[in-house]
Amino acid sequence: MKRFLRIIVIIAFHCQLLTLISSCSRDAYDKGEGRYSLMRGDFAEANVNSNCEVISITTDEGETLPLQTYHTAKWIVRPDTIYRCMLYYNKVKANDGKPMAEVISLGRVHCLQIIPLSEFEDYKVDPVKFESLWKSKSGKYLNLHLQLKTGYTEDTTAIHKLAFVSDGVIPHSDGRRTLSLCLHHDQGGVPEYYSTQAYLSISTADLLVDSVRLSLNTYSGPVVRTLPIH
Repeated sequence: MKRFLRIIVIIAFHCQLLTLISSCSRDAYDKGEGRYSLMRGDFAEANVNSNCEVISITTDEGETLPLQTYHTAKWIVRPDTIYRCMLYYNKVKANDGKPMAEVISLGRVHCLQIIPLSEFEDYKVDPVKFESLWKSKSGKYLNLHLQLKTGYTEDTTAIHKLAFVSDGVIPHSDGRRTLSLCLHHDQGGVPEYYSTQAYLSISTADLLVDSVRLSLNTYSGPVVRTLPIH
């Protein structure tokens, strides 16, 4: 079970975020003022200090911003480290005029390791809804945007399980190499009443290939996407 991603953390975050945006839209956006009127959303790296507090973020655009107020979360359990996250924030100015980030919401984006198919047990391809696959502007991550079917259940063992599984490297005649990945998805007994957003990332640092081909099963049938890394 340690190899699986417990996606319920991401689901809970995004449901709360949608409620937050909906509740403020009439007042803040219609008037062009308010805390959320200039809100931004970025994938980022959260830089954590020795007290497990986020002290700054580095966006996928390459901009590093100190936080106006240090931020904590239950999922931040390792001090002096970097977490992958999805950040909603206002860009504000410090007293010296330099930009800072005022955090509105910060949720973890799981950055998964790739598991060889030969080491993987009970591989499943329950359907998802595919939205997009892209490389961050910094080139450090591949990002996957999905929608998962979910719904309320009293069964506490019902949970989505996701993983990236590799079934080998495809060589090409020009010497280039493509890593072939499959998305493992186990619906895990979760009801399929409505869709919710899910984001995953892969670090490109250890991908010694020229491109990645991702195969996944969707409600509309199989989908294959290839993305260059270099």
